Amino acid sequence: MSGWTDVYFKRTKQAVGHFGDVRATYALFMRRPVISAPRLVIDWLNQVASDRGVEFDIDLRYREGKWVGAGEPIMYITGSLYHLCDLETLILQKLGPACVAAHDAFSMCTDLPHVAFLAMDARHCAGTEMADMMAYAASVGSERAKRKVGAVGFIGGSTDATAHHFGQSHGLGTMPHAFIGYAGSTLRAAQMYNECFPDEPMTVLVDYFGKEVSESLEVCQEFPERARAGSLSIRLDIAGSRYMETLDPPASYAVLERHVPEAIRGFRTEEELRYLVGPGVSAAAIWRLREALDEAGFQKVRIVVSSGFGPKKCRLMADAHAPINVIGTGSFLPIRWSETYATADIVEYDENPRVKVGREFLLRR
Repeated sequence: MSGWTDVYFKRTKQAVGHFGDVRATYALFMRRPVISAPRLVIDWLNQVASDRGVEFDIDLRYREGKWVGAGEPIMYITGSLYHLCDLETLILQKLGPACVAAHDAFSMCTDLPHVAFLAMDARHCAGTEMADMMAYAASVGSERAKRKVGAVGFIGGSTDATAHHFGQSHGLGTMPHAFIGYAGSTLRAAQMYNECFPDEPMTVLVDYFGKEVSESLEVCQEFPERARAGSLSIRLDIAGSRYMETLDPPASYAVLERHVPEAIRGFRTEEELRYLVGPGVSAAAIWRLREALDEAGFQKVRIVVSSGFGPKKCRLMADAHAPINVIGTGSFLPIRWSETYATADIVEYDENPRVKVGREFLLRR
């Protein structure tokens, strides 16, 4: 632990050990609104206190899942300055990113309350500790959305190690692009998967060969029992460099004009138009696939989407009433890492209020 903390805190600890310990109170806050996600850091602090044979008094002002305004102390931590000062670096690492990711997950779930989300963030994380933190954050944001708007929220994650955050015993997922490439065709991949996992629901990835509509129908026709039972899903993960089969810009506008004309009638930014009628997994692509499935009699086949589904894209999908059943996403991870920086200041020494000028708003009331 000592090797991972800032040296100036270690020198502070050495000086406090020389001149005498005091009881200090730290205020922890962030500079942007977040959803409180403090469990990992609190559990860690309690473990460190136990290992050191000391006690830390944690005054949690915003319990897990509560909205926190910019600059508002999430918690106060009181204890021996000698035993706390070398922990500050690690405390902040464990708090800030989780709170921002929880806020993003909450926003996505509330914008699309009828959609189930799957946390597919592991591949984007810088190591297993971050992967665990991000999955935990998604679960916190999801639970708040469930309470506030009755959202379906996050139903699981893509790894076994993080499944417990979502009340699951194992990770969720079916096939990646590598499996389609290995099989040699989308239909063959579905047949192979069905043979290996006949009793599990099947989600087939259909964009490998760029024939999303025709291959979706081919798979549905191959597995009519699954289609009728609702145990078959089609997943779109189209590269942002191309349009889905049967679509181009005019055709994309026409699809939304048929279903949600209000989504394209007002002013839209370039980014918003890309999400609605652009290449990749757009609202138009999702609507077009739903059309094709319904017209062929496969109304119970579900649509799973992935590829860049963060807060902004989810908001546009809500505007377009996109017929999505499940979203696989790692895009609740913070985009601007500077927004994740949590800050701590000591606000009391031996119960005497004292804080640097400009941070008086942190004083405990």
